Amino acid sequence: MRSLRTAPPLPLVFLLMTAGAFGAEWSVKYNQQEICALKGSTVFMNATFTHPEGLTVTETFWVIHPVEGVEPTDLSIDPDYSGRVKFLTDDQKHFSLKLSDVMKKDEHQFCFRIITNVEKERWWGKPGVHLRVTELRVEAPEEVTEGETADLTCKTTCSLTDPTFIWYKNGRPLTTKTIKNNQLHLQKVSSEDAGSYSCAVGGSQHLHSTAHRLRVRYPPKRVSVSISPSGEIVEGSSVTLTCSSDGNPPVKIYTWFKGSTSVGEGKTYSIPSISSEDSGEYTCQSRNDHGERRSTAVYLTVTYPPKTISVSFSPSG
Repeated sequence: MRSLRTAPPLPLVFLLMTAGAFGAEWSVKYNQQEICALKGSTVFMNATFTHPEGLTVTETFWVIHPVEGVEPTDLSIDPDYSGRVKFLTDDQKHFSLKLSDVMKKDEHQFCFRIITNVEKERWWGKPGVHLRVTELRVEAPEEVTEGETADLTCKTTCSLTDPTFIWYKNGRPLTTKTIKNNQLHLQKVSSEDAGSYSCAVGGSQHLHSTAHRLRVRYPPKRVSVSISPSGEIVEGSSVTLTCSSDGNPPVKIYTWFKGSTSVGEGKTYSIPSISSEDSGEYTCQSRNDHGERRSTAVYLTVTYPPKTISVSFSPSG
């Protein structure tokens, strides 16, 4: 007979009974008829049993999908389960199955098998416990426009028992967002909300869902102008102004202004041979499908040698 190890009793709600040849009754009480477990997690199936007086239990073990007239295989010696299952029993006739590293192929009906010292007095508690296996999946829009709301939902294919959902952005827990049940609510989305989102449940934080990348559409931001070469600008030299900005979708239209007058298009604006007349205030306007924004002004100061020398005379007295 297997060694007795303690397993904590749980509330028992499912009862199977039959009369035995010894005049008493067999009974098996499972605490749950169906269990939903996360792929990769560890699950416990718990129950208690009684048997007719006068019998001695010689062996107890768990099986899957028992068939009448066919002696089932002990899960502890089944190649698919060996090393992943552990049987726990105690003197109070509580018994448990601990199944580690749950896999999708573990979706079976698990039953308890009891062997006694009387050949015809054997019992299995059918239908047993139905194990269902799920993974977490994030359901959310692929893209959202800045200023709109967005809801991300952590989905399962079966109902976990009292789960507490935890959300992650780029691998870090989110603590400042609104989380209700299995849903993450983003109010007035901003460009900073773009990123990779995943979810998990309390107690199994290592079992994240597959990451979902949320893209945010927004107008140009952080528009700036750089000057090359930097430093003193001498008349006759070549100068290039470059416009930089951030936007989604990327900025495709750039317009250059000297003061309020449009002077060019494109990401760069070049002056091959600059003159003193080119001195002035320059700005770049960036535009995408969601709006436009103008940079702060940069001022070009062109140095040049003296021009138009004139001499005047005044009559002497």
